[in-house]
Amino acid sequence: MLPDAALIPLVLFTAIVLFVSLHALAASGQFPREHRAPVLVSGIGAIVLYGSIAVAFISLLTALFAAWRLIPWYAAVIGGGLAVLATPLVLQHFTDRFVDGRGSLMTFAGAGAVLALLLIWLVGR
Repeated sequence: MLPDAALIPLVLFTAIVLFVSLHALAASGQFPREHRAPVLVSGIGAIVLYGSIAVAFISLLTALFAAWRLIPWYAAVIGGGLAVLATPLVLQHFTDRFVDGRGSLMTFAGAGAVLALLLIWLVGR
């Protein structure tokens, strides 16, 4: 049985894994460079692409650290696995213009970062 205190951290962890997975799937369409969207070929575009990858990676590490402390391992595996499996289904609801541009990279990485900060705040409580 899942403890009541682990329910909110589990939901946040699952959402972070979903956003990071959405980001990874959207970013994977930008490689190799020949397939990159024109808006991401410039210097600013490369900064957005690689910067958002770094933010998403740090958010995932933060979520894993917090999950280790707050969530039973079995619940984290189930929640994270469901988020990864749901990623393609969720991403297809967004327009191609959004997914192929800067918007998806910044939105998914930013949402993951905000939720990771909230999860770290819960660890400190």
